[in-house]
Amino acid sequence: MNRGHKGEAIFHEDRDKALFLEILAEKRVTHHIRIFAYCIMNNHYHLVLENSSGNMADFLRHINGHYALLYRRNYGGKGYVFQDRYQSILIEDDSYLIQAIGYVLANPLKAGLMKDVNDYPWYSFRKYFKGAKDSLVDNHYIEELFGNALELKKLIYSSTNSELATNKTKLGKLLGGQDFFLKALKKYNRRHHEDAVHKKRRDDFYFHPVEKVIWEFEQKNGIKCDELNIGTHEGKRFRGELLMLLKDHAGLTYSQISEFSIFSNLKFNSLGHLYKNARKRKIKNLKPRPSK
Repeated sequence: MNRGHKGEAIFHEDRDKALFLEILAEKRVTHHIRIFAYCIMNNHYHLVLENSSGNMADFLRHINGHYALLYRRNYGGKGYVFQDRYQSILIEDDSYLIQAIGYVLANPLKAGLMKDVNDYPWYSFRKYFKGAKDSLVDNHYIEELFGNALELKKLIYSSTNSELATNKTKLGKLLGGQDFFLKALKKYNRRHHEDAVHKKRRDDFYFHPVEKVIWEFEQKNGIKCDELNIGTHEGKRFRGELLMLLKDHAGLTYSQISEFSIFSNLKFNSLGHLYKNARKRKIKNLKPRPSK
């Protein structure tokens, strides 16, 4: 789950929610993530997914980063779009998965956005029991889990007055029994053993929100990204520095970086050269100058 910064709305219109679903569908495929349910509200979204490829951190970071870029392009403004890093809950098995799906899909009812479960278009209820395989959610798995649409409806209605009984631990939030907690704790301790430091996965590293990177760049240099004059030597230098920051600090790919107007006319190999030159300048500036 992730919400707008300070609880502010980040999906103002239906087109925003539709755009987010397009991004979700694209990133699901490229990161090989299995999605069971989703719900998009005006100021936050929920996903129930399986980290089937081990790329969940990248998957969510790219979703948030991509949408934040397009949000600022459409609505302007500065600062964060999303409220820091996503919040996640580790789910034990199908019995707890059912609880999580009920909780997520009950959100529009709780908020008074629908009276009947078929009324809200921005959650995954209408993706199930339609006869065909869905391109976004694993509807067949959920259909097997519930058996029929009526059972799923009952769960949604019954979940409006309940909260998930999660356990808050040093591993994060867990939804499961005591045995599940002990197994997760054992795995956590093994991964954080002194000998495992060098085996830390890339997924565990934290990247900054795109908006934060851009804001700090503009504050540091006293310029605005949209006003960079890349016809000058200084403008090209700033563009290279920004590219490096977007790649190294925000974790964006060249494909995502090319969506910025100041990079849109560059091919991927040109972006690669620009990045390498910016890195060289940074390394050169970090080297101590010889004393006279």
